Amino acid sequence: MSEDRCVLGVDFGTDSVRTVLVDAADGRILGTAVEYYPRWAKGLYCDPLANRFRQHPLDYLESMELSIQEALLGAGAGVAARVRGIAVDTTGSTPVLADGQGQPLALCPGFEENPNAMFILWKDHTSVAEAERINHVARTWGGLDFTKYEGGIYSSEWFWAKVLHVLQEDSAVASAGITVLEHCDWIPALLTGTRDLRNIKRGRCAAGHKAMWHPDFGGYPADEFLAELDPRLVRLKASFGTETWTSDAPFGKLSPEWAARLGLSQEVVVAVGAFDAHMGAVGGGIGPHQLLKIMGTSTCDIAVGPKTDAPEALVKGICGQVDGSVIPGMIGYEAGQSAFGDVYAWFRKLLAWPLEVILPALAAEQGFAVNGLAETIMDRIIPELERCAMDIPAEETALIALDWINGRRTPDANQRLKGAIAGISLGTDAPRIFRSLVEATAFGSRAIVERFRSEGIRIDSAIAIGGVARKNQFVMQTVANVMNMDVAVSAGDQAVALGAAMFAATAAGIYPNVLAAQKGMSSGTEKTYRPDPARAQRYDAVYREYLRLGAFMENA
Repeated sequence: MSEDRCVLGVDFGTDSVRTVLVDAADGRILGTAVEYYPRWAKGLYCDPLANRFRQHPLDYLESMELSIQEALLGAGAGVAARVRGIAVDTTGSTPVLADGQGQPLALCPGFEENPNAMFILWKDHTSVAEAERINHVARTWGGLDFTKYEGGIYSSEWFWAKVLHVLQEDSAVASAGITVLEHCDWIPALLTGTRDLRNIKRGRCAAGHKAMWHPDFGGYPADEFLAELDPRLVRLKASFGTETWTSDAPFGKLSPEWAARLGLSQEVVVAVGAFDAHMGAVGGGIGPHQLLKIMGTSTCDIAVGPKTDAPEALVKGICGQVDGSVIPGMIGYEAGQSAFGDVYAWFRKLLAWPLEVILPALAAEQGFAVNGLAETIMDRIIPELERCAMDIPAEETALIALDWINGRRTPDANQRLKGAIAGISLGTDAPRIFRSLVEATAFGSRAIVERFRSEGIRIDSAIAIGGVARKNQFVMQTVANVMNMDVAVSAGDQAVALGAAMFAATAAGIYPNVLAAQKGMSSGTEKTYRPDPARAQRYDAVYREYLRLGAFMENA
């Protein structure tokens, strides 16, 4: 272990927070811990039928503290004294209304149980109407189209739409809110004890991709534009400032309170925060002309391109393009799919309905013990579907499915769209439906690549990280065949948190820049999936059918 070259990467996911303690000299992971959000696990403050997904800030605080302590403890005595930096990544856009000291309203008296005073999770789709309003005003108000660096279509998953929804739904929260903070900006402010809103360093990643910040605009959208949506947005925007920071920059140092709580030195540097996908892209080894896919319940697809003297080409229908959002000095591009692993999980749940409803009732009625039988079968459903799907003849293409069961993120965000399966007959069985769903998610990935290429962004190969990438060989081979490109799977299961650690090492001065940190700390490649030429050619024709079905459903 190198002396005084340890860093912490803290990755806030949808269900849990993961901390890795890393030796910055070579990227070795010395300790790791995962803590699940207790309130979220109980389903509190959420209403899936209304697409409302909120998280209490106490879930973040309690789980973060425990996970950091456990990671340090697991690495052995004396390691905490060697830590020099911390960086955090979070899901996004995950904003919260806060008071004049940057404290989320759910931590303030009177708002403890109010979902509108909590963090609005990335997959919360309660603001679809507000997003449509933003898009309409952006095109008709008579000034700049502030969505142009956001792919030209503003999404309900993003910052201003969510804030607008809360303002219009909850007058008490609207009156109490002085500012709005992304989750990835609040945690560094918390750890450094920053309570003056003027001193909060808002990350360029979140501001650029989700809040329409751009240097061409002099910062965030003009007051006149925001006033067309709701005059209260103008007041909130005034608390943001106009500057943003890339995540290689120090936010500050640990406050005395948090240094004591975590058992770390007050000299530990806290980096500016960013989204999980963007730090994860660095941890996964992204470089120019590569698409990095974070493959889990959804996907977030990241690309980077060198800056040139030519005017910046605008890519339509993606989740934004921001100078320095991934690697400082390069343009970062974001796209993704609203559902990926969630598609397979939905189908598994559909098949498992008798296990959840009939089996327990039958066991109680007949007086026999189930003894974990349902759980065992649930665990085997996807592996067995994959095994059977691989045996289906490649030329059999009767089923075509759409992957939009949670709406469409890119290309061209539209959260009102729904999934579909066409071509079902009485001979259709579960493995064939499953294969069509896997192909649909792969076709969605291909649509993203084709959009990048059609807009002049070169994509030569792909890198994949996340649970699906490391566990589902059939899925990964299908993605490689459909996209007709190599897909390299990064080694290790901590790529996102490792990416955060790389930014921590840079902010702490261990490395001169992010590229040097990436080179010194990378985990390398575990496996590369290469396309089968014959299957890739067949999928060209099936992909055209996927596009036709999508066009039909959009116009239905």
